[in-house]
Amino acid sequence: MSPSDNPHDPAPGAAPQPRLTPIAGQPQPAPQVILQQQPPSAFGKYGKFLLIALGLCVMGLIGQSTAYQSYFSPPNGPQEKFHSLNGKAKQKIAIIQATGTIMEGDGYIKQQIDRVRKDENVVAVVLRIDSPGGTVTGSDYLYHHLLELADDRDLPIVVSMGSICASGGYYMAMAVGEKEDTIFAEPATWTGSIGVVIPHYDLSGLLTAWDIEDDSVASHKFKLMGSPTRDLSDEERAEERQLLQTLVDLSFERFKEIVVSGRPEFAGKPELVDKIATGQIFTAQQAVDNGLVDKIGFIDAAIERAAELAGVSTDNVRAIKYNEPAAALTALLGAEGQRLRNQSSGGLDLASLLDLTAPRAYYLCTWLPSILSAGR
Repeated sequence: MSPSDNPHDPAPGAAPQPRLTPIAGQPQPAPQVILQQQPPSAFGKYGKFLLIALGLCVMGLIGQSTAYQSYFSPPNGPQEKFHSLNGKAKQKIAIIQATGTIMEGDGYIKQQIDRVRKDENVVAVVLRIDSPGGTVTGSDYLYHHLLELADDRDLPIVVSMGSICASGGYYMAMAVGEKEDTIFAEPATWTGSIGVVIPHYDLSGLLTAWDIEDDSVASHKFKLMGSPTRDLSDEERAEERQLLQTLVDLSFERFKEIVVSGRPEFAGKPELVDKIATGQIFTAQQAVDNGLVDKIGFIDAAIERAAELAGVSTDNVRAIKYNEPAAALTALLGAEGQRLRNQSSGGLDLASLLDLTAPRAYYLCTWLPSILSAGR
């Protein structure tokens, strides 16, 4: 190796440097270490605390999002609206509204029942009834599903009667079961009308005057039972009437059994049931005096009682109701669209007219089957 190849040799022209020879037994100096200072982090010395705070904020937002999901309703279904009490509370008292004539059970009332069933935050139900009743099958169908809802979810049901809660409407009210002080009527409420009717009209004389004859062909004479256009003999008319009366009597016996299930004070006292099950309409006070209603009060009193039965304070629960979603055209037209919609629901159509021709039993507070309003 040439001298220029030795790194310890001085550069050409430079003064020679003395060589340091290590002396055995003496400590040697530590090698020099160059430390490079790192740039400060984005969070500085409080970075860990900021990350923890950020995590807590995210968890809080997730919790609030979950809580506020209960304020939003799925599209094309009953739309939840705040009614009263504490609007910020998580627990709810659901107001199910049964308004108008009950024609079919699987309608908007049933949709509200299904909505409550899926809402785990509902702790009690107020059944708001403003109905003259309706068909036997429709009333019984809704009564059955209200009972099922109360049993499956262990929910107390309290009834609040509006202007009228008669016949099939009262039938539904019996879903309260045996709990005390669960049926409230407003001071001006009409209720009762416990009975069954099959509307029937004899138009045969009118058709004869117009020289029109009913020439229907059927598999048996009873297939045309209840037809208003057949000219029957006295014997045939009595026979047909007896068959219809049997249907009415059987439905009536079930109605009275349902009343006893919701009014346990009538149990074992058929004379009391017969006293009030005459089809008579009662005022609110008469209904209280006859044991059909527990108390006179408005819906607020029913809500308070529902909270009491659920074991919650009215300060820690909110009462909600459900609105039926408007059709797209109705929403665009606003108030005018709603007016047209209400008019159209009361109009006659072929389906309504054909429905009236079928012998049908009604828990209904009228001698004429309602075609002006469907149950809502």
